[in-house]
Amino acid sequence: MRGNTTEGDYSFIRPKGQEGEGSDVSGYSLYSKKQRNFVVKNELPEFYPPLPEKKYDIIYADPPWDYGGKLQYDKSCIKGENAGWRREIFISAANFKYPTIKTEQLKRIPIKNICSENCLLFLWVTNPHLAQGIELGAAWGFEYKTVAFIWDKMSHNPGQYTLSNCEMCLLFKKGKIPSPRGARNIQQLIRSPRREHSRKPDEVRENIVKMFPLQSRVELFARQKFQGWDSWGLETDNYELEQSQMLLFQ
Repeated sequence: MRGNTTEGDYSFIRPKGQEGEGSDVSGYSLYSKKQRNFVVKNELPEFYPPLPEKKYDIIYADPPWDYGGKLQYDKSCIKGENAGWRREIFISAANFKYPTIKTEQLKRIPIKNICSENCLLFLWVTNPHLAQGIELGAAWGFEYKTVAFIWDKMSHNPGQYTLSNCEMCLLFKKGKIPSPRGARNIQQLIRSPRREHSRKPDEVRENIVKMFPLQSRVELFARQKFQGWDSWGLETDNYELEQSQMLLFQ
């Protein structure tokens, strides 16, 4: 999920004509309209292109989960902490980086068409989307089995209840476990520093290959091309959105 915020994944609003003005000006009134200018939209006529005409044994997916326009912000948005709105206002959201997709739309992507009879799905979920992730796997024709990987980001984000340190990659199965199998001693826990917004550790992809070295593999919602994988997604190797086209690497 693309989910948590890191350096370079946010926007600052510089209030114009507001400095020193009266107490009737709220932080919300300053950022609620401006934030619309930061939202990245998918300009394709359809919200996804045709899937590959191929069957895969392993599917690895990091969906662009939608947060319903929910913003992250800090104390710069609080009137008492930013007197006269002299400092820039910080706001952040997942859809400032890429077009997010609602869960019901994700369910309509015909992933069943690219699944082998025996297929595994490795699916990243953000913590608020855990239930939706299990629903999505079922909608795509899979049965939830376990948590394949837990990523300790070695840093934290604020949370409503506890600080958010980790993200999970769930494992789903259709049919039987693809064979032949490779390594069976892969660790579930991965400790790897957080990098660009939503970019997952390369170790996860590498570990999947160790576990299933001979199977056909595809990464959905991909942002890079990797040897041994077909990749389907909106973003280029430079982690920049191509709004005019959906790239399909094969």
